[in-house]
Amino acid sequence: MPSCVAERYRVRGTCRGIGLGAAVMLGLAGATAAHATEIIGAGSSFGAPIYGAWGEGAAHATDIRLNYQTIGSGAGQNQVKARTVDFGASDAPMTAAQLAQFHLIQFPTVMGAIVPVVNLPGVDTSRLCLTGELLARLYAGDITMWNDPRIVAENPGLSLPAIPVAPVRRADGSGTTFVFTSYLGRVSPRWAKEQGSGTSIEWPVGEGARGNDGIAAAVRNTEGSIGYLEYAYAAGNHMAIAEMRNHHGDLVSAGPDSFAQAVTTAHWAADDSHSADVLDGDGPGAWPIMAATYVLIPTDRAGTPQGRAVRAFFDWSMQHGNDAALALRYVPLPDDIRVTIRDLLKTH
Repeated sequence: MPSCVAERYRVRGTCRGIGLGAAVMLGLAGATAAHATEIIGAGSSFGAPIYGAWGEGAAHATDIRLNYQTIGSGAGQNQVKARTVDFGASDAPMTAAQLAQFHLIQFPTVMGAIVPVVNLPGVDTSRLCLTGELLARLYAGDITMWNDPRIVAENPGLSLPAIPVAPVRRADGSGTTFVFTSYLGRVSPRWAKEQGSGTSIEWPVGEGARGNDGIAAAVRNTEGSIGYLEYAYAAGNHMAIAEMRNHHGDLVSAGPDSFAQAVTTAHWAADDSHSADVLDGDGPGAWPIMAATYVLIPTDRAGTPQGRAVRAFFDWSMQHGNDAALALRYVPLPDDIRVTIRDLLKTH
């Protein structure tokens, strides 16, 4: 097998590793080469750690082994539309019309949080409070110094340095960027009008970095910087995470309790997109920058060995994957949603 792709498929332009150090080939342990069915997925870096964990578990429990390529959500969508992988993974859900056009089904797998990470020497960053509007102004270039009165007003008693703000943002197409910019557009009408949201946008200011690793390295190496990361990556790499003022007006810290509160306010789409809106939830104690990550599976390959194996893999994951999700700091889906997904896999 080549270093970045399986012999059966070549995933175009995808020789980048998984952000948390997971191997490119996932779930080899315990799978017997003589009988295992290999499935290939590609896309979201946000989802990569959980798919790695599920791949290892499924390899021990089933005859399925997983090769997952971390190439970003936009590329993951493109690869599954081109049928060069068995499933795509994306943090930006496709619409019901797009799914019908490309003969795909879509469903969420886990939920997670995006968090602001900062580098402010001499500041107790665990006490730093930001709001959605402040984040929008920081990334729009409207606030250029950390001791700006608007930040000071949200942080009484916290001594903020007179150093420039150095925003760091993704340079590659990213579902994390889609979630983050969607949140900024939700809380700031000006951002929604002038910058919008997407896996890749034209940023007004800031340094671009590729992947979670690039964001983390740029923030660590730049005093006054601010970036955005998936919580699992930020916490696992001991990044300084700011608190947030949520829609309800509460000051909340990133963690399991605030994430679980956000999930209780999720709005589930009634159409075939099976998407969930957990951004800027109005419940007390809810973390405001939350999203689901999704899998896309072709319906016209359901009868092939790989099509059956992909469905069996995610059916197993919906039944047995919660412990791994919690260990990796994701939020598992509610029980009724997982039952709905298993039914979808059986009928499509």
